[in-house]
Amino acid sequence: MKTPKRLQPLLDDGLIDEVISQLMSGKEATVYVVRCGDDIRCAKVYKEVNQRSFKKAAQYQEGRKSRNSRRARAMEKGSSYGRKQQEEAWQNAEVDALYLLASADVRVPTPFGCFEGVLLMELVTNDDGDVAPRLNDVVMSPEQAIEDHELMMVYVMRMLCVGIVHGDLSEFNVLVDDYGPVIIDLPQAVNAAANNNAKAMHKRDVDNITDYYGQFAPELLKSRYGQEMWALFESGELTSETVLTGLFKEDTKAADVDTVIEEIRAAFAEEQARLERIREANEVE
Repeated sequence: MKTPKRLQPLLDDGLIDEVISQLMSGKEATVYVVRCGDDIRCAKVYKEVNQRSFKKAAQYQEGRKSRNSRRARAMEKGSSYGRKQQEEAWQNAEVDALYLLASADVRVPTPFGCFEGVLLMELVTNDDGDVAPRLNDVVMSPEQAIEDHELMMVYVMRMLCVGIVHGDLSEFNVLVDDYGPVIIDLPQAVNAAANNNAKAMHKRDVDNITDYYGQFAPELLKSRYGQEMWALFESGELTSETVLTGLFKEDTKAADVDTVIEEIRAAFAEEQARLERIREANEVE
């Protein structure tokens, strides 16, 4: 096939040796099958910001920090340099997430680096060498759905344990090979502790996955893994070894407003008394 313009520099630099075919084109990137020496990999070419249709990107970028103060200021001001840095941060977020999640025993494609807006990574295939299908294209038995759903909940839990929420997880962002599900598409991954939208995104991720598997095993639709995980995460009790139950009961106990107000008043009175003592001591001097 004709070499796409964005992949030509990688060919020139010997990072890839041949562009074999286009695999897919989505809202944020186009993915190609490429040959690197004897290995077949994929090259994810991120679309320019004005071509990307990913909605509400600002929500996903909240909480992302730049270690370079000049870069951070430029990103805040929205200068041309800042926009370029934002694009690089968006792209590098996926590489960073892939490395971190792989180390946390979450099944993701192995990354090989990001070069000029092109992410080189493992091509997920089945044992016959065919490209693994998306979860959306897979039909399964109730038993298989329950087994794979349980595995996905463990992966989502491990992601949360290392502070990551996928943010756009669904049956369209999961591949299925002979060994089970593989999570893909992570440029929008958010910091669970630093992003105010993380809790809602996490619940949505879990609900999306549960709804899909629930088509084949309806009993899964009653589970509440998202709320269970987040409650444990907030309380500092979630670990990679936590055994999830899918059960969760909302705390319906009303707050004791009168007690809270009394505590505030007592604290205020104590502070006023302290200031009065300081004033009197100053007058004596």
